[in-house]
Amino acid sequence: MAQQQTPPGSTEAMEPRPDHGEHSYRGSGRLAGKAAVITGADSGIGRAVAIAFAREGADVLVAYQNEHPDAEQTRRWIVDAGRTAVVMSGDVADPAHCRDIVARAVEEFGQLDVLVSNAAFQMTHDSIEDVPDEEWDHTLAVNLSAFFHLTKAAVPHLRAGASIIGSTSVNSDAPPPKLLAYNATKAGIANMAASLAQMLGPRGIRANSVAPGPIWTPLIPSTMTEDDVENFGGGVPLGRPGQPAEVAPAYVLLASDEGSYVSGARIPVTGGTPIL
Repeated sequence: MAQQQTPPGSTEAMEPRPDHGEHSYRGSGRLAGKAAVITGADSGIGRAVAIAFAREGADVLVAYQNEHPDAEQTRRWIVDAGRTAVVMSGDVADPAHCRDIVARAVEEFGQLDVLVSNAAFQMTHDSIEDVPDEEWDHTLAVNLSAFFHLTKAAVPHLRAGASIIGSTSVNSDAPPPKLLAYNATKAGIANMAASLAQMLGPRGIRANSVAPGPIWTPLIPSTMTEDDVENFGGGVPLGRPGQPAEVAPAYVLLASDEGSYVSGARIPVTGGTPIL
């Protein structure tokens, strides 16, 4: 359905509403006793992952920018699952805020077991000349540099068995030209996760990434044209956009002890579009 919002967008204004697994995800204790940080957890994939983690037994710090009503909804779902929820607003483009997120999680939970770097920014442009310098820098700071700063801050607190997960994208393999900066950051996240898996493996810390295809989140109507939104997801083999709830199980696997030998991997959730 053709629609547009002002960035960063709101779940409440979307039609149809995304499915985050609120009424469908069933946990089985796979993350019992774990504490997680999820950035961009107010909506979209981040909210779905937060709900799934909580229902699997994890306490969750919900990091988000300034979408307070959306973040409150995520907090309620975590609490409804019987877990502790901490919400923290701010800009992950600021390295100091990334460090504060990790410090707050350790302070509140007494431990940190899972880091999910998921917050993202994108804007579409027809030509490289149309991309403002400051927007390029901001996209790299939010999507890629934040992953570095969060991980650097988290590693001293992570024990053997901990999991680091980056949100990459099918765009890293099949980059649409209008999303130049976003594509570059998503390729960087995949590469960084693979490097971290090798760097941190001797400490027993795993690092992986998830590569979603077209997923129906507030990022879409707030950063794409009405025509692009109306046709969003129609070109994948399954013929439709995915829902955030359909991506969350991949994160659960990578965060859980069941994924104890999975490191350096990139899990595609693409509706049938292959990745390299």
